[in-house]
Amino acid sequence: MNHHAPDPRRFAGCTALVTGGGSGIGAAVVRRLAAEGARVHVADVVADNATRVAESVGGAAYPVDVTDGAAVDAVVDAVVATAGSLDVVVHTAGVDDPVAKGWLQEAREAGARVDVVSRLADDQWRRVVAVNLDGTFHVLRAAVRVMKQQGSGSIVTVGSSASFDTLVGYPHYAASKAGVHALTQSVAKEAIAYGVRVNTVAPGPVDTPMAGRTPASVRAAMEATGAVGYASPEELADNICYLASPGASNVVGAVLLSNGGRFTVS
Repeated sequence: MNHHAPDPRRFAGCTALVTGGGSGIGAAVVRRLAAEGARVHVADVVADNATRVAESVGGAAYPVDVTDGAAVDAVVDAVVATAGSLDVVVHTAGVDDPVAKGWLQEAREAGARVDVVSRLADDQWRRVVAVNLDGTFHVLRAAVRVMKQQGSGSIVTVGSSASFDTLVGYPHYAASKAGVHALTQSVAKEAIAYGVRVNTVAPGPVDTPMAGRTPASVRAAMEATGAVGYASPEELADNICYLASPGASNVVGAVLLSNGGRFTVS
């Protein structure tokens, strides 16, 4: 793990909301923002996780399912009602598909050709797209509504390196994350006119609870494609907090590829 020491003044006086903040990358972002002076509000579909992480940094917790646009609006409204403003939003909530990963594992173990797309059920497709893409839209919409009135703010979403170098047999995930990139860039072009910066980070494999559910052979194949291997959540938090910070004031609509060299140098 290689990440920079926190700067306790970088987000001093800022109010931040992190979705998916109860675990993984989101929890690392919460800790980093708090260490750098932000008042952090933590939202997660697992209420207990949100509470645990929020309490560890003296923040507030909110249960939310990002597929529910009205619920996302309510959380953002609650944060603004409590804090008076919203300076930073980091949207890390997302899902994978353990069933499809299981099919990849079966094919590898049998030495067979991958057969996912013909078996992929509508509900599998819709779940991944609803959380990863619809959820991103709901968070972006709610955040921009508030920030454009303020004339300032920074939003960071989480895409994926898999949208550039797709994993065979994982079409719904790749499509959802490619959508996140395009959506984020489109919103960035609109929001900057109101003083709001929007960017995304595109991680490669990251050592999170979600990654822990990946079958061993699939995980090994993913790890072998990068020069560095799996990143830590803290390394991604470094990248995300840079994009959210004043130090990235000239960065707008960017897709920051943070993949340990996956497909770029190996």
